[in-house]
Amino acid sequence: MQDRVLAAFAAEAAALTAAMSAVPAQSWNLPSPCPPWTVAGLFGHVIVTVGRVPAMIDGAAPSAATVDAAGYYRPDARFSPATNAARIAAGGDRAALPGPSLVTEFATTSGYVEELCRREPPGRLVRTRHGDAMLLTDFLLTRVVEVAVHGLDLAAALDRRPWLTTEAADALRTLLLGDAAVPLGWDHLTFIRKATGRAQITPGEREAAARHGVRWLALG
Repeated sequence: MQDRVLAAFAAEAAALTAAMSAVPAQSWNLPSPCPPWTVAGLFGHVIVTVGRVPAMIDGAAPSAATVDAAGYYRPDARFSPATNAARIAAGGDRAALPGPSLVTEFATTSGYVEELCRREPPGRLVRTRHGDAMLLTDFLLTRVVEVAVHGLDLAAALDRRPWLTTEAADALRTLLLGDAAVPLGWDHLTFIRKATGRAQITPGEREAAARHGVRWLALG
């Protein structure tokens, strides 16, 4: 599990770095599907979310895990107006930086996170900023979600074909479905876009997906 999540994180981070390296200067101020962020602000948010890992590894480990990766995305105070405002501000703070600087920061941060996580034992526990006690592997899986799903948002903002990697798609499918097959004959990209609110899902499709055991995540 740890190796698979690390591989997914590394692959998706590399794909996002490559994609954002090709963004022309005039496109960084385009609106994103996650208002009020621009492309730069949303990418800045991704940098912030990935950058939370080192401090958690440096912190004291809890005695036992109480939350898994899907449970981390539950609709509680972490989506309160105050928390959302802080989240928006943290990403927006980077929106004024030049695009190449953001790409460099993301590449450096994600590479450092991968390096740190590879040093940790499989059972390493961490505590999140929301107070959740989690396996580091489970928290890193939530970072795969952030990089991959917001990668879909950035691709949409830039009118680019999604660059979702096979490794990240497999990790997200397992998170959302366990060992069940993808419902309704959807490919992995279609399933992930619909299950995370990045594509329209009809009531009938949602009901059918729920019968397959989809775990719906509370996402911003």
